[in-house]
This record gives sequence, structure tokens and C-alpha cells, in this order.
Amino acid sequence: MSDFLVSDFDYDLPEELIAQQPPAARGQSRMLVFDRASGALSDGQFTDFPALLREGDLLVLNDSRVIPARLYARRTLRREREKPTGRIEVMLTEPAADNRWHALVRPGRKVAIGERLIFPTPDGAIVLEAEVLERGQFGDRLLEFAPVDDFFGVLERIGHVPLPPYIHRNDAATDRERYQTVFSRDPGSVAAPTAGLHFTEQMLDRIAARGVEIARVTLHVGLGTFAPLRVERVDEVRLHRERYSISAETADALNRAHIDGRRIVAVGTTVVRTLESAALRSESALFAGHSGETQIFISPGFEFKVVGALLTNFHLPQSSLLMLVSAFAGRERVLAAYRHAVDAGYRFFSYGDCMFLA
Repeated sequence: MSDFLVSDFDYDLPEELIAQQPPAARGQSRMLVFDRASGALSDGQFTDFPALLREGDLLVLNDSRVIPARLYARRTLRREREKPTGRIEVMLTEPAADNRWHALVRPGRKVAIGERLIFPTPDGAIVLEAEVLERGQFGDRLLEFAPVDDFFGVLERIGHVPLPPYIHRNDAATDRERYQTVFSRDPGSVAAPTAGLHFTEQMLDRIAARGVEIARVTLHVGLGTFAPLRVERVDEVRLHRERYSISAETADALNRAHIDGRRIVAVGTTVVRTLESAALRSESALFAGHSGETQIFISPGFEFKVVGALLTNFHLPQSSLLMLVSAFAGRERVLAAYRHAVDAGYRFFSYGDCMFLA
């Protein structure tokens, strides 16, 4: 069991280093290179990334696609004397069943069980309706939507890009493209797998030309990735469920790399969680194509079975993802790397710079 406190994973971050916009061009980010064997750090650019890969490496991407999960609703009043309220923000967090979604509702204090919410287009047409089935903590609600022919298509019409809470602006039209990886294809995430945001099609071609194999998994990122850890001890941390899938083709690629002793390079913590979850559930050292859910929490002391190198963005203080990176490379060294990144003026979080740990 870990003796760490959540506060042991804190660091000082000036507000001005939190990236509010993506870089001017995709892929034009800085990259801090971290040698796990020595702890040595070197400053570089993401354009250097292909040169750090080895011929025969297996690079694994998360191809989940971000949905426009932030919606705005109106209440339908149930009592004649009840005063109307302004618009209600509904942030979808994860699907629960057919037509049912968990969501964060703000302001949620008066949105009661049994209430019906309507979701209009800018010209006032009602295109979605939902009933509140359950209330949870911290604004959580279980909603049941009236069936529509193309739910995700409707979200594309009326939804907004679910930018993280530390980006202090409204979403813009450009976020529809920039808060999405170029290789995304399976809709379901309500937050981007941000390490993948740096890649361009040209970068992927350069990587393949070096003899690096590329495979894809899918993990649909939930808002739990931003949720504060409301416990004091690391061994008390419990994460939200997230859905993932590994195709038979990717399982074969992973098995070949394992048998050949080739390095598996994860693009992002979502890929780490997917691969290490699948390895834990396997009765052998080999993978099989499957879908499932994971609540895996990786912190110092975790034994990695799959991932040999990691490309990742910089993560929030006292977060489960910072703990995952610390498990991979050592808490003291990772926090030292973060201090270096702060001193060197790296840009942090979703639209920020990245770090390669090998």
C-alpha cells in the first residue's frame, strides 16, 4: 500500500503558463525529453519526436473522438408560481444505457428528479428533450433523452466543445478542429486525449518511414480526468469508469511486439491505462481483442507490464495523471522535471507542450 498523500504530488504553477489557446500550427510545440535511466532532461521541439523513436517500436494512439458534450437547456416549469431561470448548462460525462447519460448540471440546485429539460437550436427549434431520473453529488444527474434518429448528429448541431475548466474562455469555431486529434474516429470522449493533439498526418508519415509500427486503441475520456481528488491519501483514490476497446488487429500488433522484445510507446496516459488494464485482466502475457471498462488507478509502486516509453502533456497538480507519470519515472524526478518545465516557460495542460519519457 502507498504511504503517499495526494499533497505529495503538488507543484507551483504560475497561471500564465496554462495554455489558453493551441499553438499557432498543430505540432509546433516544445517537448521536454526525460531519460528515465539517468533522470537527465533536455529541451527540444515536438518535431524532434520521430528521431527519438527506434526502428521496430510500436507506437500506440488513442483514436477516440471528442463529442460536443457541453449543451445548454431550458427548464420546463412544473409549478405555475415557479420563477423561470436562465439557461442550464448540461455537460455530458458518460453514457449509462440506451438514451441515458450521466451529466453535470449547472446550476443544478433546483433541477429536480422528474423535471424535463429541452434543448433548442439557436433559432428556437427543440431538437432534444431529457428527463432527470436521478440526482447525485456535485451536480451529477442521470438524464434520459427522448429517442432521436442521430443523437451524435444532433450534438454536432447544438453542442459546444467541452474545453477544460482551466481554459478560461468560451469555445471557438477553431476548437472543433484543434481540440481533436487528426486520427480520431470513434466518438465518445468528453475530453481530448491531449498527447495526440500534437500529431499531424505528416508527422505520422515521418514516424512510419522510420520503421515504427503504429496501432490504435480506443479509450473514451470522461470528465473524471479533471475531477479533483477529494481524499487525502493516495491509497484512497477511486477513479471513474471509462470505456475502452482493443481491436483484434491491435492485439496482434501488441503480441508481436511483446514476443519480439520491441518497445511499446504510449501516446498519452489514456493509452497507458488501456494497455495496462488489458494486461491485468489477461490470464496470459498475450492480448486479445476485446472491449470493456476500466477504473485502473496507477500510482508509484505500480508494476508496468506493457508500456516502455510515454509521450504525455503536463498534468494538473495533485492529479491522478501526475501520479501515473510519477509511477512511470519516479515521483521526485518527475516533480523535478515539472519544476524545470515551469522555470523554462513550457506551456501546460491540454493545449500546452509535451514530455517524452523513455
